[in-house]
Amino acid sequence: MATLDSIDRKLLSELQSEGRVTNVDLARRVGLTAPPCLRRVRALEEEGVIRGYHADLDASKLGFAITVFAMVSLRSQAEEDLRAFENHIKTLPEVRECHMLNGEIDFILKIVSKDLQSFQEFLTSKLTPAPNVASVKTSLTIRTAKHEPGVPLE
Repeated sequence: MATLDSIDRKLLSELQSEGRVTNVDLARRVGLTAPPCLRRVRALEEEGVIRGYHADLDASKLGFAITVFAMVSLRSQAEEDLRAFENHIKTLPEVRECHMLNGEIDFILKIVSKDLQSFQEFLTSKLTPAPNVASVKTSLTIRTAKHEPGVPLE
């Protein structure tokens, strides 16, 4: 875990809420001048605390009308089989998140699709027949009450 002082936390909070802020504005917001602000941000990037900068896209405006969560159980939980499943999932662009779980379900996936027909095709042709998949249970998202990427910093 990285050791962060209060200025680092302020920098991260500002960048997490507005990744496109200029260095000059960022420095002003956290009470620094531009050069030390840039040095701190670069250090946080080099340490891997900041992994990247991303645009928050509206899936529905891009034609992805549905989001589905799929709970996947595998036949085998041997490390080789877990890695093989994870590697397969990495090739599927519809799968936006994949988390290995503790308990009855091995993985939960967040999947986006243009419509139910497209999702059914994805499910039956790419996910269910994947090697080592024993079962897939899905839940269609009705609405999203909260979407807040990142972590709480304050």
